[in-house]
Amino acid sequence: MLARLRRAVPETSAAPQGPGGLTETRSFGANPGALKMWTYAPPNLPKGAPLVVVLHGCTQTAHGYANHAGWIALAERLGFAVLAPEQSNANNPNRCFNWFAPEDIVRGRGEAASIAAMVAKAVDLFEADPQSVFISGLSAGGAMTAVMLATYPELFAGGAIIAGLPYGVARSVSDALRAMGRGAGRPAPALAGLVLDAAPRPAAPLRLVIWHGDADATVHPANGRDLSLQWAAALNLKALPDAAPPGPGRTLSVWRGEGPAPSVLEMHMVEGLAHGTPLSTRRDCDVGTVAPFMIEMGLCSTLETAAFWGLSESAAFRATPVRNKGEPSLTQPTAAFEAQTRSKPVGIGDQVMGAVSGHVSPQVQDIIAKALRAAGLLS
Repeated sequence: MLARLRRAVPETSAAPQGPGGLTETRSFGANPGALKMWTYAPPNLPKGAPLVVVLHGCTQTAHGYANHAGWIALAERLGFAVLAPEQSNANNPNRCFNWFAPEDIVRGRGEAASIAAMVAKAVDLFEADPQSVFISGLSAGGAMTAVMLATYPELFAGGAIIAGLPYGVARSVSDALRAMGRGAGRPAPALAGLVLDAAPRPAAPLRLVIWHGDADATVHPANGRDLSLQWAAALNLKALPDAAPPGPGRTLSVWRGEGPAPSVLEMHMVEGLAHGTPLSTRRDCDVGTVAPFMIEMGLCSTLETAAFWGLSESAAFRATPVRNKGEPSLTQPTAAFEAQTRSKPVGIGDQVMGAVSGHVSPQVQDIIAKALRAAGLLS
């Protein structure tokens, strides 16, 4: 498929560098989703290097997310190229990837097809290893990451979904808001079926990590659990996770396949994390910058994700230990996994406040909160 897409790609027309060192590629082939393609590669990047695709969240830009999450700095440290697709206000007023729109989440159509064409172009442009392409995204970008892993599974060796939602659980804005507020509410086989019906599954293993905060008032934590159920079943992994090492700050659930190169799924539920990417910015090895939806938590999901994918062999990236809540030993992971999302469903008012937090002044937030309370949408 990559070869076929490359033959259809016209000559590259590169724009001057944008902020953060990214360069726009204006011609990359079919672009039915009308997205922009931005890339970055460290100087003297060798042939056969990995490629990491990063998908920003609502209101963010490709430049802001790639830099604030630390992917540009890590690309320079570890030696890989970065592809950062960008949404426009014309497609979505809040610059959210349209992870819920039927015309954008089907193989060969819309935004999904545009991102697939960008991957093909970036692999060709940087002479990257097509077997070492990874994808990560936050919020709507996380949900779009699930779309890409479902509709173009042969393109990716690994993924990371941060504060995202399962593939296929929404087909409209109202569906999306319901899923954001309370989770998919579907059993694992039904969720897995959405993935399995999207495209034929390749034989190659997938390394997928899910990050979610238990204090997320924008995308309910139940979505993290639903994502793990969806992909555990789709990858033919165990229904329940294996044991994980205890430690403070989060619950880690792990599913491992069988064989010499099995698929592996991890889900991190981070205590006290609101809607955003968890970062650590205080250690010498850290990458990333605190910004709206980029949250200091004393752990760096970007570093840990890179190590999980195998882009770095350094165990130091996993410096922060993890915990299975309420478990005295490593023998019963089920209780912690089941308890992760038993919090009160998040209402529409909470979602609105979570979305505007960090983007408007406290005075404006107070006005919005009063209006939502008057409408009975916020307690």
